[in-house]
Amino acid sequence: MTKEMDYFKSFCKVSKAFGTTIKKTDLLNLIVNSAIESMAGKAACLFLADEHEDYFVPTAQSGLSHNYLHANPLKARKIVSALEKEGHLYFADATSDPRLEHHEAKKAEGIASILTVPVRVKDRIIGVLSLYTASQRQFISDEIEFLQALADQGGIAIENNRLRRRMQKNAMLFLELASDINSSLDIKLILSNLTSNICKTLGMKAAHIRLLDEETGLLKLVASYGLSDEFLEMGATTTTETAQRALKGETIVISDSTTDERIKFKELMKSEGVVSMIVTPILARDQVIGVMRLYSEVEREFPSDFMVMVESLAHQGGLAIQNASMYLKLQEDKKSLEEDIWSHRSWF
Repeated sequence: MTKEMDYFKSFCKVSKAFGTTIKKTDLLNLIVNSAIESMAGKAACLFLADEHEDYFVPTAQSGLSHNYLHANPLKARKIVSALEKEGHLYFADATSDPRLEHHEAKKAEGIASILTVPVRVKDRIIGVLSLYTASQRQFISDEIEFLQALADQGGIAIENNRLRRRMQKNAMLFLELASDINSSLDIKLILSNLTSNICKTLGMKAAHIRLLDEETGLLKLVASYGLSDEFLEMGATTTTETAQRALKGETIVISDSTTDERIKFKELMKSEGVVSMIVTPILARDQVIGVMRLYSEVEREFPSDFMVMVESLAHQGGLAIQNASMYLKLQEDKKSLEEDIWSHRSWF
């Protein structure tokens, strides 16, 4: 059987798995095993970047010992930089190549050559797929392209899994918010639950909600999660660019709050451990009544569906405030009416 047929069969197997399984782990394990079988390798491992640390974490592997995988973590930033420049990394002799560390560990593991390609999601490198051989060998362009194609399949599997989990979490978040609105008129409690739930569900470090005080012109804190008192004290002003734009109905995304020129309190952001930020208005009856801010402890991108979710939740918070306000107004009107009727009972 030709190599082309091996590659074709591997892709058929992976494609069929995409249609029949929903488990990300099953798909990723199939990908690393397909790499080993089709390319006659000793082992293969798919690593994913840890968002909080500069490491690649082994996510699916075959043929490598636990001690080898976890004794010497791969530094992500250095590898990503090299892959963006070269497209792939090839180490003919992994036990002596100066670009690699821990030569003795590789020798003890029986590793000779290594071929590494990036795992991408929307042109962003989120991990690597590495093939290990037991004897030194060269890789032709077809082999490199095949391994890259498998890595791309891994990226698709990871992204599909993330989207599916995000849809499930989003649905639960809306259900919890709707339940809170239906079961309570305590606005502070509803918004407090919203800030904590949105952080836990969407993977954010912190959040806070401020409502506009029309008398003072300040943004008064009504709910927060994950932030220090010192940090919260500086948020009442409406003179910052992000606050002014949000109060005009615009949603702002800050990729790095410690360097962005629109941010006044860079040092405070840095000491608080927040990097990326979303600022979105809270509306009631098409009028901006407040601002919700979300913070991430790492620099990250926010896809369009994520932003729609955030803006929708802010809008739901505005509806909750509006509903509670209308209910309280009705209660006041009812009380006034009862008192008025009682004062005129002597007419009857």
